[in-house]
Amino acid sequence: MRKNHLLNRVNLQLFADFTQGTTAGTPTVNPVNVTTQASLSPTMKTFYNKTLLENARAEMVFTQFGDKQPMKGNKIEWRKFKTFAKALTPLTEGVIPEGKSFGMISLEAETTQHGDYTAVSDRLELESFDDVIFGATEEMGAAEGETYDTLTRNVLIAGNSVAYCGGKESRAALTNADVLTPEMVAKTATWLKKNRAPLIDGSYVAIIHPSVAFDLRNSEEWKEFHKYNAVAPIFEGEIGKLHNVRFIECNEAKVWGKETAGGANAVYATLFFGKKAYGVLDPEGEGMEMIVKPKGTIGGPLEQFSTIGYKFCHGAKILYQERMIRVESGSSYGDIDEEN
Repeated sequence: MRKNHLLNRVNLQLFADFTQGTTAGTPTVNPVNVTTQASLSPTMKTFYNKTLLENARAEMVFTQFGDKQPMKGNKIEWRKFKTFAKALTPLTEGVIPEGKSFGMISLEAETTQHGDYTAVSDRLELESFDDVIFGATEEMGAAEGETYDTLTRNVLIAGNSVAYCGGKESRAALTNADVLTPEMVAKTATWLKKNRAPLIDGSYVAIIHPSVAFDLRNSEEWKEFHKYNAVAPIFEGEIGKLHNVRFIECNEAKVWGKETAGGANAVYATLFFGKKAYGVLDPEGEGMEMIVKPKGTIGGPLEQFSTIGYKFCHGAKILYQERMIRVESGSSYGDIDEEN
C-alpha cells in the first residue's frame, strides 16, 4: 500500500515539464538537450550502454537480416557492379566485337534520427522498492529496439513485389479464409529461385505474424513435414521450415486493420527474401546511445529528478526488389487483430 501511495503522489512529478527556472540572462535548459555525463563514472556509462544494446538486439527481427553499412554524412550507400548479358552471338573471324561498358550502381538511403526519454523523480528513485533507474533503462532499451525494427519493417513492406493468397488480386479482396498455405509458400520459394535470389545459410527466410503462423502450422503438410524432419532453428524466433523457407515469428510483422485494408477483416504481410535483399544502417556502429542524466546534473536547483533516454540514427533500403516478395493474406484471427 505504501508503494502504491508513493507512486500516486509522484505521478505528476514524473511526467511534468522539467524545464528549469531561469534568472536574468540565464538560458532555460531542457533535460533532453543537456548532453554532459560528468557525474557518471566510465564504468557506469559502459554498463548503461550495454544494457540498452542487449535489450534492443532482442527485438530486431527485421534488422538482423539486413546488409549492414556504416553511415557517410547523413546517408548510407551501397554499391554493386553492373551485370553483363550472355554473349550468345558467335564471333566473326578477324572482327573485333563491340564490347560492353562496365560500371557500378550506387544506392543511397537517407537517415533519420529518433529518440525518447523519461524522467524519474528523486522520491521515486530513493523510496521505491525497485531499482527504477535500471528498470527504466531496460524498458527504454526494449522501446528503442521495437522502434528501430518497425522503421525497418515499414521500408520493406513498401517493396514492388507482392502476391495475394486465395487467388485474390488486391488487399481489399482478401478474407479470413485466404490464409497462407503450403502451396503458396512453395510458389513464393519458386519465385525467389527463378529470380536467382541467393540463400541465407542454405534457405530462404520469411518473417511471419503469429496469427498467420497459426494457420500455416495447422495445415497437414506442415504437420507431416515436421513429424518426420527434425529442423534445428538457426535464427532467433524461428518456428520451423517448409519448402526450404525458414519462418521467423514476429509480433511486429505488418498487420493492416480493417479500415486500412479496405475490407471486413485484417490483412497480414509475410515477407519472403533471400540474402542481401535489403540493407540497414549498422545499429551498433552508428550511435545507438543510452543517455542517463543523474539528478545532480539535470535535476534543477533541488536535484529533483534524473532522466533516462536513448537516441539513434536509422536508415534502410531494399537493394534487390527481385530478392524479396511480400505475400498478403488473411487469417482466422482477422476479426480481432488490430493494426500495428
